[in-house]
Formats: sequence, C-alpha cells, structure tokens
Amino acid sequence: MRRLAVAVAFLTRLPVPGVAGMDAVAVGRAAALFPAAGLLLGGLLVAARHALPARLPATVQAGLLLVLLALLTGALHLDGLADTADGLGGGRTRDDALRIMRDHSVGAYGASSLILLLLVEVAALAALLPRLDCDRWLLLAMTVSRWAPVPLARALPYARREGGLGAATTEHAGWLELTVATVITLALAGWVGWLGLATLGGVALLLVGLGWRFHRRLGGVTGDTLGAAIVLSEALVLLAGVAAG
Repeated sequence: MRRLAVAVAFLTRLPVPGVAGMDAVAVGRAAALFPAAGLLLGGLLVAARHALPARLPATVQAGLLLVLLALLTGALHLDGLADTADGLGGGRTRDDALRIMRDHSVGAYGASSLILLLLVEVAALAALLPRLDCDRWLLLAMTVSRWAPVPLARALPYARREGGLGAATTEHAGWLELTVATVITLALAGWVGWLGLATLGGVALLLVGLGWRFHRRLGGVTGDTLGAAIVLSEALVLLAGVAAG
C-alpha cells in the first residue's frame, strides 16, 4: 500500500496522507505501481463521465473530462510535453536543449504541441464517449500511459548531470519494478481484448522511437521527457480506441 500511495502522490495532485517525506528511492520503487495509479485516474474519469448531463454535446463532455484530468495531475505532464517540444525544437545542441527545457516560459514549439495534442484528445474522446466500450478505453489510456515512463527510465540514463525530478525513476526503478508494472498493464490490456494488447504494442513502438530520439538529442531522459511520453501515449491509446470502433 505504501508503494501505491507514493505512486498516486507522485503522479497526481490527489491528497495522500503519510507520504509527505517520500524520497527518490521510494518513488523509484513505487514505479512498479504507476499503472495502478493510472487505473485510479481512469476510474475517476469514468465516474465523472457518467455524472455529466447526457444532454451536453460530446465535445463539451470531452473538454470537461480533460479539464478534470489536468486538475487531478496538476497539468504536470502537459508541462513536460511543452518543455520537451521547446527543447528539442529550439535547441541546437544537447546543452541548449536542456537549458531551454529548464526555462519556465513556453515557446512556439511547446504551445503548438499542447494545442495540437489537446485538439486530438478532445476529438478522440468525443468520438469515444457515445460508445459502450468508452469506459474500457479510458481505463486503458490512463493505465498504459502511466506505464510508459517506466521502461524509458529503465532503458535510458538521466540526461542532466545535476539530477532532477525524473532521476528518481532512472536511478531507483529496477527490473522488478518494470516487470510488475508491465504485468499490471498487460492484464488490463488483455481485459480489453486483442485490440488492447495490440494498442499496448503500438505504445511500445512509440516508446522505442521516443527513446531513440531522447538518447540521440539529450543523452537520456528527464522528468519533462517522461511526462511527454505519458501524454503522447495517452493520446495514442485514445486514437486506437477510435480506430477500433
């Protein structure tokens, strides 16, 4: 239970008692249950979906669900996407890219990536909401996307010499944590069916591409790139759900 509490506290803004003093080692070990924290997020979105008035247009419902998700996570991973896009788009060298990613301001690459991603997610959710299998795809999207940073952190070193938020997973999440996280994710994907398993395979391919890009441009991963992997994986699963319809 301690690991789950740390995973929820690390990935969301939900109040979790007893984890105020969590350290990097605790976060790394909690990576095993990152997908379970994602499943919790998915459950909250499913509950919110059924609480919304049916008379609201699907696009409005989708927008409200994304607002709720941003509130639940503190928009932390959206910020990671924006910083990653600015760094990779504007930095000519590794050091330039990492410096830009440290900057709190959002540039053209970051703003464009956020707008485009949210447009895709709103459109995908609006298409999924009227369907009977919407709940399954919401749960899968939240679970698989929170699994995504674990293999990246296991495969690549932390890119910054001075350390940072993402170093907890790269340094302290081992093969055991990756195995447990993957088993949880595989179980949920299998519950969705062969389309769920195929979608998980697609996300794995996305992570291979992202990992190659991060390694080549940055020499590894950062908290921002892991956050970017989360939201990109989330969007991919939602799109797969639409395509599966």
